[in-house]
Amino acid sequence: MPKTTVKPRKAKSKDTPVWVSVVVPVYNEVKNVPTLHAKIKAAMTTTKHKWELVLVDDGSTDGSLQAMEVLAAYDPKHTRVVALRRNFGQTAAISAGIDFSTGEIIVLMDGDLQNDPEDIPKLLAEIDKGFDVVSGWRKFRKDNFITRTLPSVVANKLISKVTGVVLHDYGCTLKAYRREVLTGFRLYGEMHRFIPAYAGYGGASITEVPVQHHPRKFGTSKYGLERTVKVVLDLFTVKFLSGYVNKPIYLFGGVGIVFSGTGLLGLLFLFGRKFLTSSGVVDSPVFILSALLFAIGVQSILLGLIAEMMVRTYHESQSKPIYRVRYVINDISEQ
Repeated sequence: MPKTTVKPRKAKSKDTPVWVSVVVPVYNEVKNVPTLHAKIKAAMTTTKHKWELVLVDDGSTDGSLQAMEVLAAYDPKHTRVVALRRNFGQTAAISAGIDFSTGEIIVLMDGDLQNDPEDIPKLLAEIDKGFDVVSGWRKFRKDNFITRTLPSVVANKLISKVTGVVLHDYGCTLKAYRREVLTGFRLYGEMHRFIPAYAGYGGASITEVPVQHHPRKFGTSKYGLERTVKVVLDLFTVKFLSGYVNKPIYLFGGVGIVFSGTGLLGLLFLFGRKFLTSSGVVDSPVFILSALLFAIGVQSILLGLIAEMMVRTYHESQSKPIYRVRYVINDISEQ
């Protein structure tokens, strides 16, 4: 994948307004929703942009949806609510928000107020300079270092190394995108964090800016150490889809040659040793067990990649969404 050094396009005239959609997935954030709405509205009114706020309820059970319905009725000009039928996960909620938004620019952010809406104009200023993707960087995080910050640092370095799109903070949801760079791929699993990598693979110009990060005041975090495992597994998929999706034989054939060649050399060594010293070919059960476990692990990863391709083919060939919508409030298509 390309590095994030692509020059930005020529910026539009400052007198040309751009429609901005702020998309926020929400899951059990009833105490944060009213303040979030007020802060986003205050931040957006300081810009020259026309804007809308798309709140996506991801199956909340604490009254968040009802709170969002009140806000949509109070501010129908700017606020749209997309209510999903159940909890489909953050990636699916983001995908739904993008699908039901209308802006040329998409700003994504979390609903827990750890992202600060005051930083949105800063991201839009970079978009106005001609960049396609502007990524927020939580330079001074207010999370637990062991369970959140340290795994994030390791994951960001790993993702940057594997994808070639170097960012300090892939996990920061606060990002701004031109809508055009979000086309050409669909999101599954936990793939929303890899959107900059997909965009970079398509030639988008990317930059990042430091943003504020606040400790959580209300509600509980939905993230844990188990999410690091999901990120690593999804990273395999991103690398496969970006580098080998059109030529999988290079990956599977290469791995097959390496392992079969290594196995052949091992057998030749054992038979040669038996011929020279009369030693047994198989005399260590630990060696056999280790070799078997390693082979099973490699096969599992490769089969997982094949299964990922099958899932994507299933969804995309039939245009099946990864979410189900119960209803939409202030849907522009009905106006």
